[in-house]
Amino acid sequence: MERFILEKLLDWKNSPYRKPLILKGVRQVGKTWILKEFGRRYYDNYAYFNFDENPEYKQFFETTRDVERILQNLMLAGNQSILPEKTLIIFDEVQDCPEVINSMKYFCENAPQYHVACAGSLLGIALAKPSSFPVGKVNFMQIDPMTFSEFLIANGDENLAAYLDSIDTIEPLPDAFFNPLYEKMKMYFVTGGMPESVLMWTEARDVDAMQEALAGILESYERDFAKHPKNNEFPKISMIWKSIPSQLARENKKFLYKVVKEGARAREYEDALQWLVDARLVHKIYRSSAPGLPISAYDDLSAFKLYLVDVGLLRRLAQLAPAAFAEGTRLFTEFKGALTENYILQTLITQFEVVPRYWTQVNPPYEVDFLIQRENDIFPVEVRSATNTSGKSLRKFKELFSDKTKLRVRFSLDNLKLDDDMLNIPLFMADHTDRLIGLALQAKQS
Repeated sequence: MERFILEKLLDWKNSPYRKPLILKGVRQVGKTWILKEFGRRYYDNYAYFNFDENPEYKQFFETTRDVERILQNLMLAGNQSILPEKTLIIFDEVQDCPEVINSMKYFCENAPQYHVACAGSLLGIALAKPSSFPVGKVNFMQIDPMTFSEFLIANGDENLAAYLDSIDTIEPLPDAFFNPLYEKMKMYFVTGGMPESVLMWTEARDVDAMQEALAGILESYERDFAKHPKNNEFPKISMIWKSIPSQLARENKKFLYKVVKEGARAREYEDALQWLVDARLVHKIYRSSAPGLPISAYDDLSAFKLYLVDVGLLRRLAQLAPAAFAEGTRLFTEFKGALTENYILQTLITQFEVVPRYWTQVNPPYEVDFLIQRENDIFPVEVRSATNTSGKSLRKFKELFSDKTKLRVRFSLDNLKLDDDMLNIPLFMADHTDRLIGLALQAKQS
């Protein structure tokens, strides 16, 4: 499988300011595979050390801060050679090893000639703890589920991915490209972007194996919930997690604690919810009162929406059968278009540095699904699950904030087009949002 993060890893390798790397990502998103593949492609060799399989290796970090001695011990114990500049050193499953994480300071300061990358599940949880941490001595990188573009390449549709990359004007796509992309998009909603699920579909075309892979991933996450330091938080985390399809099935997708459990109060569940956010299993999107900068200054902290890390996992958690993808647009409209919104958020998070927000007005009711910050501009985004694209909320938003609305963005099953200041992006082009907004702004100026 081709993962675009390899380009970022290569930039890290070649950077004169390179520090030890911490690669973050949820369980089974492909962290170990990508680091080994990176080591195989761009180094003479890689030396791999797994602290879950070999917990005794932790002792090497507890007894000394001398990098050369640590590496000497690891080479002898693991029977692996390590050469400066030529070997990629991979420390895996480091989430429960504060000594290993803290040692990155000494690798950075005393042995910059060694290329070190750390990975682990629940690293977001570990890094949120107030323990000793090498602040300023590491580089961070996030690996997310496979994008639709990566899915196309894995599925043998490099031509379609290349075509999308080549688009440099805002004009409708020919049916010869639009229709197959629409069909592949439905497949992606079913598999999601977790590599094992994608593999079961793209290589074996085995729906049952793909379903089983997603179920297995969900089970592994449930087991991780039990790793919360307070035992009484485990059922709360599980209840919030299982409530997400119900939360997203509502017309107003704002997260409500009473959907988790009748009579539930925010203060009882805040820690459990924060655990899921730190683990990056869910994305928490705050309501914004206005499109100002910095965008966080306008957050309404009492109102937010939760989305899952991956659209395929959401479909499986919601127990929506894969057969739905053969039934016209049903997959896009199922439970109030929640899969479509989740997919759009997934791709926006990978493209824009600032986490999106959403905007609502209560009386009369209007809602803009997402606000995205691109450089110093904020763009309202509407997600439509079909070709019904009236967009009264986007009109209202422009009416209220006309001086701050350079462009409105709508995702739908309509073709690519720019009507005045309304950019319509087909759902299957969401990975290219940043670039398409740039093209639309250029077109408006000319």
